[in-house]
Amino acid sequence: MTFVTSLTLQSGDRAALDSIVDDIKSSAERKGAALKGPHSHPPEKFSVPQHCRLHADDDRHFSSWEYTVFTRELEIHGHDSLARNIASQNFPDSVHIEAEVEQIHGAGRGN
Repeated sequence: MTFVTSLTLQSGDRAALDSIVDDIKSSAERKGAALKGPHSHPPEKFSVPQHCRLHADDDRHFSSWEYTVFTRELEIHGHDSLARNIASQNFPDSVHIEAEVEQIHGAGRGN
């Protein structure tokens, strides 16, 4: 039985995101882990309106706050301890990480 750990990393700071992804790739190579990715998604652009006041009847606005979110996905096959170490690291506040673990049963096993 093998575990597949899917990591999704997101950030508005592309340089920080790419640095973290490079660190993960280097760690996986040193440990000999099977790594798929990183898979890059198209950047998502967001625009948030900013009101001058909290009153509902005040239509005045500041210019919208616009930002971009970059996403990278990686998969680690096996090497549970490596995946656990990566997922538990302290990442910069500008980088958000989600980890999903899936248990894969070998072919021919009837459970």
